Amino acid sequence: MVTEGQDDPYERSVCEVAGAGVGDDVRHGTGMAVQAVLFDMDGVVTDTAEAHAAAWQRLFDEFLKSWSARYRVTLHPFDPDQDYKSYLDGKPRYDGVESFLAARGISLPWGLETDGPEAETICGLGNRKNEIFRAWLDENAAKVFPGTMAFMEALGKAGVRKAVFSASRNAAAVLRSAGVLQSFAVRLDGDEAASLGLPGKPDPAMLIEAAARLGIPPVKTAVIEDSIAGVTAGRAGGFGLVIGVDRGGNAAQLAGAGADIVINDVAELTCSRAGEIGIKRLSTRPLATSHLDEIRDRLAGHVPVVFLDYDGTLTPIVEDYRRAFLPADMRQALQTLSRRCRVAVVSGRDVAILRGLVQLNSLYYAGSHGFEIEGPGGWKQRLEKGVEFLPELDKIEAQLRARLTDIDGHAVERKRFSVAVHYRRAGVQDVPRIERIVEEALTEFPRLHMGRGKKVFRVQPDIRWDKGRAVEWLVERLDSDQSAILPLYIGDDITDEDAFRVLAGTGMSIAVRGEEDRQTAADYALPDTDEVARFLKFLAETGAGEA
Repeated sequence: MVTEGQDDPYERSVCEVAGAGVGDDVRHGTGMAVQAVLFDMDGVVTDTAEAHAAAWQRLFDEFLKSWSARYRVTLHPFDPDQDYKSYLDGKPRYDGVESFLAARGISLPWGLETDGPEAETICGLGNRKNEIFRAWLDENAAKVFPGTMAFMEALGKAGVRKAVFSASRNAAAVLRSAGVLQSFAVRLDGDEAASLGLPGKPDPAMLIEAAARLGIPPVKTAVIEDSIAGVTAGRAGGFGLVIGVDRGGNAAQLAGAGADIVINDVAELTCSRAGEIGIKRLSTRPLATSHLDEIRDRLAGHVPVVFLDYDGTLTPIVEDYRRAFLPADMRQALQTLSRRCRVAVVSGRDVAILRGLVQLNSLYYAGSHGFEIEGPGGWKQRLEKGVEFLPELDKIEAQLRARLTDIDGHAVERKRFSVAVHYRRAGVQDVPRIERIVEEALTEFPRLHMGRGKKVFRVQPDIRWDKGRAVEWLVERLDSDQSAILPLYIGDDITDEDAFRVLAGTGMSIAVRGEEDRQTAADYALPDTDEVARFLKFLAETGAGEA
């Protein structure tokens, strides 16, 4: 297997591919070997959004209950998805408190930063939230992004030095909770920045100080940031390579702020033995069928748990999605493989539709991108948090059908937890209009959002759930001995990238190439569905343990 940190003949250097994320104008670091990489903490190394949301929920649930009883008013409870995104995410702690309370019609004095957590002031509530967050860190493990950990391992093999920086005064606690406190040669956090009088981003002072502590000049150093301010700081500091991580649909803004490369996840990066950073693309990923010995070695001593997308993976993409029937040889390959290990089909289609298409009771099925999951012997699970969105999905489905009626070639497909608007058969000139109609309809439904796939716009609940989280959820429940299994995911769509990122460094992911090239987090590639069938037969013959 071609591992991170090894020279990979299938990869192109930054010189050749950096423009894929931001256009042809690559300003710095093209083809250069970096000597150090600076990582922003939250959003690049650690994912603490859920931890922060949980802390905010506990704070405001207790406060709103007390306020309602005291003033005999009814207040809408805190919503960890919508309220967190609307009033708290990305804001300084005290500003977030003021913003949320104002939305509930509550006004409190600002107070002082030294206010105790019991004080009923903006600062007091903010300090109480921080105590709750710190207590959460003591009892739980903060999440790290798997792709970042895999890339850091590659940097280590290449002898590239690493530093982490953050404006947060909880940085050490977060990194300790995540188990990566000792993974960096240098750590620069909010407490130390304050003691040194260093201004925050977009000023590059913190980044320059971190590079100086590593002993590497900025021009030989890369910066990885997920914020506009952080990318601006990297560019202003004269760093050799500035990489923006787009986790919220702001790729254009990151590029405009000065990012040389824009990626969706650090799992899309590679590092050669010489320390040269590259970008994975579908067209440059090594073919799985040409590296079977490496894959066999990786599987040795493990039982694979195989996850498969349906459309474009098990069956070719067709003009009419309703006619995507499973070929007989693919069904036979799936049936044979399911006798040796657990096999799950993960798709945006509803579970009932998937079962009807595959016609194998020995498989697991994760439909609607994992909102409903079924398995052998009548085993069923359904995510209750998706049910509350059904009335809104009903309404937007009706609106889209009415507004799109005069556009030839489109198709509106209602799934239980989403609405898909297909445009594969529509005229090229009509696609922008279809997209505009979907976006306009969504303005009336703020709890829904639009995702994109191959020739399809998807309307779905705006919550933290995707194929990657569905795979995590399934792996945890299907096997108690996590060390004995090797999750393996094969898919072709943009939505499958969520699963590729989750498995980076710990599992194996294979992308099926299609009509479009893109950046990817996959380890390998396959050219088409025929090669998928061939690969599944290989898996069934590798001697993996029984399911």
